[in-house]
Amino acid sequence: MTKTETHKRMNQGNGTIDQIACECLLGRVRKLDRVLTGIYDAEFRPFGLKATQINLLVLVAKAGPIRRIEIAKGLHLDPSTLTRNLKIMLTNGWIKEIADGEDGRGLPVQVTAQGRDLLNQIGPSWRKAQTRTQKLIGDEGAALLRKLAANRMEVPSG
Repeated sequence: MTKTETHKRMNQGNGTIDQIACECLLGRVRKLDRVLTGIYDAEFRPFGLKATQINLLVLVAKAGPIRRIEIAKGLHLDPSTLTRNLKIMLTNGWIKEIADGEDGRGLPVQVTAQGRDLLNQIGPSWRKAQTRTQKLIGDEGAALLRKLAANRMEVPSG
């Protein structure tokens, strides 16, 4: 194959490549996610908590006792991610498993007093991260994110 033929062949997909580079919603959301996660991680670092864990801990605090399957569905988490984060929280004493008379598999979890204290302690840091985020994305961006997240998130069929 000549250089000209190779160059022509390589450029055939540029329309699609350019379209994905300029328009991909997933790429934009993932980039925004990394930026916002960095803001929250920086604020939560002194507490030994990551931004990805805060919503999980809040959900358990609000809904607990709650089963892992319900957490996974509510937060759209895969089992390995959920297990890894719950293990950290169990080890740190922020949540605990409770017996419920069932077969013992997938015991419900609930927040501990230590976990509630942690949530109360991080309040000022969370508010600081919220303010930084709001400043970054603006009032309209924040309103749109809240609206999108408030909708029931089901994967549409193809």
